[in-house]
Amino acid sequence: MVLNPVISKLAGKLVVLASASPRRLEILSNAGLRFEVVPSWFKETLNKGLFKAPHEYAVETAKQKALEVARRMPFKHLKTPDIVIGADTIVTVDGMILEKPADKQDAYRMLSSLSGKEHSVITGVAIVFCHEKENEEVAYQMVEFYEETKVKFADLSDNMLWEYINSGEPMDKAGGYGIQALGGMLVEYVYGDFLNVVGFPLNHFCKQLDLIYNQCDSTSDPESESARPSSNGSPAPSPLILPGHSPPDKHGPTSDCRPNSSAGPLREVGRKGRENGADGSSWTLGNSPSKHTEDRKAKLGDSENATLPPMTSRGQGIEQNEPKKEDMQRIIDLMDGFKASKALFTASKMCVFDLLQSRPGLEAAQVAREIKASVKGTECLLEACVSLGLLRSKEGRCHKPVFENTDLAAHFLLTDAPRSLRGHIEHCNDTVWPLFSHLDSAVREGANQREKAFGKRSEDMLQDAFYNSPEVKLRFMNAMHSIANVTGQAVATAFDLSGFKTACDLGGCTGTMAYEFTKAHPGLSVAVFDLPAVVEMSERFHPLHTDNRVSFVAGDFFKDELPKADLYVLARILHDLPDEKVHILLSKIADACTPGCGLLLSEIFLDEDRGGPSRGLLQALSMSEGRQRSATEYGLLLKSHGFVSARVGHTDSLLDAMLCIKA
Repeated sequence: MVLNPVISKLAGKLVVLASASPRRLEILSNAGLRFEVVPSWFKETLNKGLFKAPHEYAVETAKQKALEVARRMPFKHLKTPDIVIGADTIVTVDGMILEKPADKQDAYRMLSSLSGKEHSVITGVAIVFCHEKENEEVAYQMVEFYEETKVKFADLSDNMLWEYINSGEPMDKAGGYGIQALGGMLVEYVYGDFLNVVGFPLNHFCKQLDLIYNQCDSTSDPESESARPSSNGSPAPSPLILPGHSPPDKHGPTSDCRPNSSAGPLREVGRKGRENGADGSSWTLGNSPSKHTEDRKAKLGDSENATLPPMTSRGQGIEQNEPKKEDMQRIIDLMDGFKASKALFTASKMCVFDLLQSRPGLEAAQVAREIKASVKGTECLLEACVSLGLLRSKEGRCHKPVFENTDLAAHFLLTDAPRSLRGHIEHCNDTVWPLFSHLDSAVREGANQREKAFGKRSEDMLQDAFYNSPEVKLRFMNAMHSIANVTGQAVATAFDLSGFKTACDLGGCTGTMAYEFTKAHPGLSVAVFDLPAVVEMSERFHPLHTDNRVSFVAGDFFKDELPKADLYVLARILHDLPDEKVHILLSKIADACTPGCGLLLSEIFLDEDRGGPSRGLLQALSMSEGRQRSATEYGLLLKSHGFVSARVGHTDSLLDAMLCIKA
């Protein structure tokens, strides 16, 4: 393996991947590289029209991702990386650049444009080398390159396209497909690096590192092979001269250990002193550093050739079987998880995000005055929210920081945002948090801890929620409403439901999911069936809706007759019920169905090996009477009640979906 000779030289160095892509993580991990993952916060909003060629756009995006992480880590993570790897993958066809689809229609547009054609998959890669100076400055240099692979799609029918889109796979993939999974069925041939299409050009990356680390003893001949252009048109990098290597220069000895005089892509991109902050405003881009440190402080980019700063090895001599730094950080992140949750809950409860949306750019003292809190406490809370990516800060008047919402906060944390999670956050803070503070007792007893948390037995709590306490009932409905707001569209569009004319949303609460179903399927009418106390309050959640295809029916689905429908919807219902009640409810639905009727189930589907995302398994720790299941387990459960032909839709949302038909 080309990377193996480099591994020993990277041992003890802090290598960071500036990407949350599981595919890049897997490719580099399989190659034996040890690294941490710090996703970049760079917004991929570069103007594509400013770039002469698609690869320039991909390389620039990769560079900005890597630089953002390299700049941020010394300040926000209190550690300086040695190497940061940034990457960006795009698909180009007919002169257009395709990135990740925004929704299913966008995915259809992309895949239709690729059908029957050859297209290019381009990954831009940037490798940033960081070095801490004695005066707390950080110097940076960069190698950048790209890889292009040709891919030919078969002629694809609309049915095949929508079948693939409804699988959910296209939604986080450049160009709308994943060649390593179901998307491989769409491909006729690949010409070039297959892993590049998956998301990272491993072979090209390894060759770059080999040139950097394993050719330091070669002569500095400008006409050497390393100075020639690489196959994709970008020049190959000059070998970096690391500490202890000083090859002779043709014009005499050199004292600063510089590489050969070929103009390779290794560049010094700037330095930053810690006292200047992390916004990178004093950075300049140049082809190389000047000859001496004094010159560098005055101006960057004056000399013809770049010199890599000495890279300090971290942890030299540590035994190979010692725990990896990233493993320790993973445990620390888990230990600190509750602090992040409580910071989010508190900022939401104090309406910090609503305030900064209406009045962006307030100082901590101004925010404190508005939310009636101490200046010190408010400042700590605001800075914590900045570190979590919920707020951003910048320098205001008199060098005092001012704060504003990030897009993340604007989308999900505002009271009136279309996809607001504020109601669910309040429910988590007031109901779930107290329950989980008694988790040790819950595990010992195997029962929920409502009595310890709220001073009431489980059945009393349920009665209060729906009948005796309007405040608790409203809080619960707000929570269900906000979750339905962010998941409803994905669930409603997971399958083609044009064959059904009437639907019944059992336990549909505020009707948010029902309205999404009628919007997605113009020929469908939906009856929301829920408890009388819920139905009487549902109108306040949709006061402006005039869609007469959504109606509300009061009743108890365990006691009363179910409304007749072609399709029954169970969204986030079964996981909370004990097995006995699950079978009672499914039996009632089966009895109400005629052959051909559908049942659409929406839940968190566990991975079959229980090794995937942990939301469902963590939710199970509340020790409710129900249990979480995988898609296979739900399919078998529904089959036992006469529902067959289970189709699973993994949505790009918090809930998945399953559609079955009554035999």
